[in-house]
Amino acid sequence: MEKNIRPLILVSNDDSIEANGVHALIDVLVNFGDVVAVCPAHPQSGQSMALTVATPLRITRVEDYKDAKMYKVNGTPVDCIKLAMHTVLDRKPDLVVSGINHGSNASINVIYSGTMGAAFEGCAFGIPAIGFSLTDHSPNADFTPCLPFIHKIVKSVLDNGLPQGVALNVNIPNSIPHPTEMRVTKGCKANWSDEYRKYTDPWGGTFYMLTGKFVNEEPDNTDTDEWCLSHGIVSVVPVALDRTAPSDIDTILNILT
Repeated sequence: MEKNIRPLILVSNDDSIEANGVHALIDVLVNFGDVVAVCPAHPQSGQSMALTVATPLRITRVEDYKDAKMYKVNGTPVDCIKLAMHTVLDRKPDLVVSGINHGSNASINVIYSGTMGAAFEGCAFGIPAIGFSLTDHSPNADFTPCLPFIHKIVKSVLDNGLPQGVALNVNIPNSIPHPTEMRVTKGCKANWSDEYRKYTDPWGGTFYMLTGKFVNEEPDNTDTDEWCLSHGIVSVVPVALDRTAPSDIDTILNILT
């Protein structure tokens, strides 16, 4: 980085440009560099790394927040990152930060998360990336517990970088008292049960709505993100963009031959 040029930080989320979480995030990030936020125009939870392929995308400048330039896109979080890189920014960002998500993205939720989809897309561009989430789904959640941890983690990553192709999935518990401890850990083994509920519309037709119960398969494992969150500890999980399984190549060869 050239001297006297502030770091460029690209921000996105999946809760929309209007979400309180992204504004709380920007409150911290403007202390570290020049911030550009490119976020979905409408909530995009559960979109993971989905792309818009059959609908024209539009990017619109909206009112700045603090010193951050703000844009909205009628697409997914990954659309936002791609459009930012190709149409908005005049140089490669030093950091991509996504969030603050309204609700946990721990454990298996990382693979569904639009918040983390944006972070993974940052990885795909070779940029250090972080996703932040608070375990409170309320649109009026208090993001105060997140701020010192965002400050610490962002400073460390700007100073030291991250391994290529690795993002950080940071989850912050909505606990009283506010968390004071942070651990680097792993995602717990978990699943969702009873995922869809059946309903009947006024004309007698059947439809389904996503619901479900989160099932932690290892609740007593102290080396997992869910254990940390349930004990008022911030979890930091390194997650890889590469989803291949090289350690299983020989096993698959034996199966196929």
